[in-house]
Amino acid sequence: MTSVQTMLANTTPVRCAVLALAVSLVSFLGCERFQKPDELTQPRVTQAPYDASLGEVLWAVIPLANESGTELVDPLVVSDKLVAAAEEVRGVRAVPLNRTLQAMNALGLKGVRTPAEVRQLAAAMGVDGIILGSITAYDPYDPPTIGLSLALYARTSAMESSDAGSSLDPRTLTASPTETRPPPASLGDRPAAVVSANLDANDHSVLIALREYAEGRHDPVSALGWRRYTASMDLYTQFAAQHLVAALVEQEHQRLAPPPLAEDDEDPPAP
Repeated sequence: MTSVQTMLANTTPVRCAVLALAVSLVSFLGCERFQKPDELTQPRVTQAPYDASLGEVLWAVIPLANESGTELVDPLVVSDKLVAAAEEVRGVRAVPLNRTLQAMNALGLKGVRTPAEVRQLAAAMGVDGIILGSITAYDPYDPPTIGLSLALYARTSAMESSDAGSSLDPRTLTASPTETRPPPASLGDRPAAVVSANLDANDHSVLIALREYAEGRHDPVSALGWRRYTASMDLYTQFAAQHLVAALVEQEHQRLAPPPLAEDDEDPPAP
């Protein structure tokens, strides 16, 4: 063996050891730099526009109809995700799906599709709002797709804006705490809010919304990060349910927003 070959043979293990040490150091510094296990981020929260002084409104979710053209989807699973998403809205409570199914069975309703059936079920359950809808698309393979069409039927006497209660009614001072909510009224024939979306994970606008939803709901230093929601159809359905429920609530904000002031109603300029 020549002297050059001997030198190369002797330095190779040293170079490998130095390289391995450098890789370990970079990995350690990277973890120290980005991994903050004690740092928590607040997820995005949806706030209902209803009068909080009257208590939380109560919603029920009707099991969704499957209009996707595939049997891969379980409508009850997706419906249960909607119940969970409604529960996340501040100012709203949601009836468990099993209780809704029990009420439908007691009334002899195999499905709820007409406004009359919606009113009948709402009266029997004593709820303030009912979400009715269908699954319009479903593809669980990465990148996943799910389409939902939802309508919210509301008992508007209960689902009022917080601004509506700004004026004090002396009669409320003599009422017990359980009598502050307006007397039950029938749901209307037309939905208060309607939303429809086809959430395709190939769409960058959908991915942006998904990443915002995942903020505060996943481990940022995990292997997949927020992309875990596209790798699991169960998690992606969870996102879709929250996204559509938030859209319903946004329409409720618009419905209950005070009308813009007319020019004659505007305050006169200060002298």
